[in-house]
Amino acid sequence: MATPFNYRHLYYFWVVAKEGGMARAAERLDMAVQTVSAQVRELERSLGHALLKPAGRGVALTEAGAVAMAHADQIFQIGERLPAAVREAATGQALRLAVGISDGLPKLVVRHLLQPVLEDARVRLLCHEDEIEGLLADLALHRLDMVLSDRPAPPNPNLKLYSHPLGEAALAWYAPVALASACAAPFPECLSELPVLLPTGHAAVRTRLDHWFERKGIRPGVVGEFEDSALLAAFGRSGLGAFPASRWSHEELTQVHGMHLLGDCPEVVEHFYLISAQRRIQHPLVQRVLDAPQGATAAA
Repeated sequence: MATPFNYRHLYYFWVVAKEGGMARAAERLDMAVQTVSAQVRELERSLGHALLKPAGRGVALTEAGAVAMAHADQIFQIGERLPAAVREAATGQALRLAVGISDGLPKLVVRHLLQPVLEDARVRLLCHEDEIEGLLADLALHRLDMVLSDRPAPPNPNLKLYSHPLGEAALAWYAPVALASACAAPFPECLSELPVLLPTGHAAVRTRLDHWFERKGIRPGVVGEFEDSALLAAFGRSGLGAFPASRWSHEELTQVHGMHLLGDCPEVVEHFYLISAQRRIQHPLVQRVLDAPQGATAAA
């Protein structure tokens, strides 16, 4: 039976790998180089594989070392969060929720999806926006509690991730009143005459919009494409062009921002997913988002 490895040895290896060399790690740990080197060798002996190899004046990870480093990252990053989590649980202080938001996801939809947790005054929400690949890597390392996206997590044998459907919502087209009034053609033919703003390919719905244009025989005059949905809507509200938005955003766009509804586009639907690193959700706030009746709201 293999000897269980020592977590202290794992920590020394983790520091050496992060610092790129024994000497720099020893300086950070305030220990002798020989001591650090001996601790790493002990870890390698207990695991049965070399984890580091010489690289110039420092060291680099072997293939086995890269696997060990990925697990060590998870272990020690969770450990860094442990004191705060225990303190918050013991004192009843703020409930922390770290959310990754895919850059292709409409921001008004994000607020809608997170509304169930925003109603709790104790919640401390940390939102990070990025491309989906970077967010999923952070989720796998437990830097995030969940990721919100407009597509499920792609298959990856190196990442154990689970995609939970949250609901779907049809698109509609909006424009400032002055812009809409200047076009006499009915919807959707008016989109061939009006300047049009679109999301880039970062958004999963872009491909569906392009297919919809083809089926309707519409050739839109595209004057702007945006990765950021909030920026797209801001330029649309300023009068630059007509733009698509989720039906979940209808109230805010029409009542708050005074946009005119050009027409509904029920054939083009946005799908929303919550991606987690666990099949069985343990975080109570993540579970609260999953339990909210998003599907019913989307259909309304």
